[in-house]
Amino acid sequence: MSQISIILPTYNVEKYIARALESCINQTFKDVEIIVVDDCGNDKSIDIAKEYASKDDRIKIIYNEENLGTFASRNIGVLNAKSDFIMFLDPDDYLELNACELGLEKIKNVDIVVFDAYVHRVKFKKFYRFKQDELFNKDEFLEFLLRQKHFCWSVWAKVYRKNLILKSSEYVDFKERLCYGEDVLFNYINFMLSESFFISQECIYHYEFNENGRYENKNKEILWQNYEHKKQNLKHIKKSANIFPYKHFNEKILEVLEKEILGLEGRVWKK
Repeated sequence: MSQISIILPTYNVEKYIARALESCINQTFKDVEIIVVDDCGNDKSIDIAKEYASKDDRIKIIYNEENLGTFASRNIGVLNAKSDFIMFLDPDDYLELNACELGLEKIKNVDIVVFDAYVHRVKFKKFYRFKQDELFNKDEFLEFLLRQKHFCWSVWAKVYRKNLILKSSEYVDFKERLCYGEDVLFNYINFMLSESFFISQECIYHYEFNENGRYENKNKEILWQNYEHKKQNLKHIKKSANIFPYKHFNEKILEVLEKEILGLEGRVWKK
């Protein structure tokens, strides 16, 4: 059984997926499982993945019967994973080659590891940099989150325990169709279910701003879908906030999310 699974939810990323898979295949730690979840795109992404899988038996391809979105595709990857530890990789991004090695080293005595990341734009590269390595219990970690002006809520650049992700299915439908803002919902529940956290200064992940991706897309139809999915996330987090008794943290997070929805609303209706 592999020691760590890397899950790639895949939809129309033929320009990038080879680079992502190469970064998984060439990890310094070799005992990895690479799970590509085919979310029914219409380009050659899965053909490329199949070609790599034919040469490396660590690559497994899971086929969705219909387009389910990023949230459900990631969760389907988790349900099919054989490892105790999980990392997520968006196929238009890529990993440092020691990502798994560092991830397994840091997660030995904690529930979640949060790494730093390289963030690439068209003309420059910048870092979301933590000042130092730190170990937190849950109360300390939640306070730490509230102090972060630009804390990244993305599922990437983190290592999770599979058993805790599976437990999160008790609080939200694993097949919920969400393609935008779903990281916050995923992390909110997993943060609440975890008791110990390690923050690392190490940068293990390269995030590429994709002009055709949902975050940067200015297409009105995509913006509307983003707006609807963001509202859906807020609804689920409000429901979960009634279960997890962290009043101050919950109030602050809901406040941030409501502001983000208002911002999206302005973009949707802008002429």
